[in-house]
Amino acid sequence: QVQVVESGGGLVQPGGSLRLSCVVTGNIINIYGAGWYRQAPGKQREMVADINSAGDIKYRDSVKGRFTISKDSAKNTVYLQMSSLNPEDTAVYFCNVDVYERITWGSRSYNYWGQGTQVTVSS
Repeated sequence: QVQVVESGGGLVQPGGSLRLSCVVTGNIINIYGAGWYRQAPGKQREMVADINSAGDIKYRDSVKGRFTISKDSAKNTVYLQMSSLNPEDTAVYFCNVDVYERITWGSRSYNYWGQGTQVTVSS
C-alpha cells in the first residue's frame, strides 16, 4: 500500500547539480526519519545522507558541503539537493524512510526502500 518513489536522476556534467525527490504515498501518518543511499556497479551500498526525527542530519564525508538532505512533511517528500557533482557520485540513489503507517487498529512504524534513481556524472 505504501509506495516510495524516487525521481530527479539523470545525466549531468561534472560540476553540475541535481535535485532528487522521494515521494511517499499511502496511508501513512508521517515520515519521521529518512536517508539517501547510493550504490555503484560492483560496489557496496553506502549511506549518503540521513535525517532523523529530531532533524539531526548526517552526511558521509565525501558529500559534505555539496549535498543537502531535507524533508517536506506536508508533502511526505524527502529531497537530496546535489551540487558540484563529480564522476565518483555516479550511482543508483535509493531513498529509505521510516514512517508511521495507519493500520486497522492504530498505527505502527515501518521502514521502506524506494526502487532507486540513476545518477550519472560524465562529460
